[in-house]
Amino acid sequence: MSAVPAEGRAARISRHGLLLAGLAAVGLAAFAASLAIGYAPLDLGRAMADALAGHASLEALVFTELRLPRALMGALAGFSLGLAGAAMQGLLRNPLADAGVIGVSGAAALGAVLAFYSGLSSAFALALPVGGVLGAALAVAALYGLAGRGSATMTLILAGVAINSLAGALTSLALNLSPNPYAALEVMFWLMGSLADRSMAHVTLILPLLVVGWGLILACGPALDALTLGEDTATSLGFHMGRVRAMLVIGTALSVGATVAVTGAVGFVGLVVPHILRPLVGGRPGRLLLASGLGGAVLVLGADIAVRAIGVRPELKLGVVTALIGAPFFLSLLWRLRREA
Repeated sequence: MSAVPAEGRAARISRHGLLLAGLAAVGLAAFAASLAIGYAPLDLGRAMADALAGHASLEALVFTELRLPRALMGALAGFSLGLAGAAMQGLLRNPLADAGVIGVSGAAALGAVLAFYSGLSSAFALALPVGGVLGAALAVAALYGLAGRGSATMTLILAGVAINSLAGALTSLALNLSPNPYAALEVMFWLMGSLADRSMAHVTLILPLLVVGWGLILACGPALDALTLGEDTATSLGFHMGRVRAMLVIGTALSVGATVAVTGAVGFVGLVVPHILRPLVGGRPGRLLLASGLGGAVLVLGADIAVRAIGVRPELKLGVVTALIGAPFFLSLLWRLRREA
């Protein structure tokens, strides 16, 4: 009698492994395409060979200074947004939740806007991402200052909504009071999200924060599976829900805050990707985490490839393209939920 459930578990594990392998393969293909596609033709093989050999050829410079950082940022940003979106949906047990619900995205954007507004971005090349990371850190501190460390999920949501509203109001105030209209326009373009002109310095700045954030979120996978049965059941199974909430909130803050600090606001990734992949993992939020991260990387890389393939100059902002993809999906999701209700 016990062999049948064991065989079923083995089959589910095999399907999950195939799903992850497939997403990883598609992600690698999208990464390679992102390296190869651009506004100017590039012999990718020659560029990589020159870069590895240390030759300062034009192809090597384009590869190392433009194409490689952009592709890496696309993969890192997409993985972070997809992973954090799945984590928040699992924690809140709400399919319409995403990482913005705890206010970190808005606070990170505010920190970057203040770096623009104060002129630090002109004096210090990395002032923009540093300001965004500091804004995200302050948001987490304010979140736990308002809600308390052992607070319930609903209290965290209310505190996050308050922080997000305040950050949005302060961002609008900074734009309204900007003495230079060109600086305000630059801020507005940055807020739309983009991977253009990102460098390896940006990647190395946020990578440690992303890795720590990913580790905290992925470690909570079993707890999220138990949480589907209710908080009381999860607690009876040995999970400390206060600690789990703290790990998920801090992990999301590190992942999304660092991403927004460099790329600007790239919306709908954390909402769309978990919904597409949830049926493929049997609705288990723990298994959805890594799959959503890989799916998010595929979506962001694909959207950025589309930005360059369209050929519009100045190029479309990445956040605009993801919104054009995500908004119709979001509306169809609401329509389906309404019909099911």
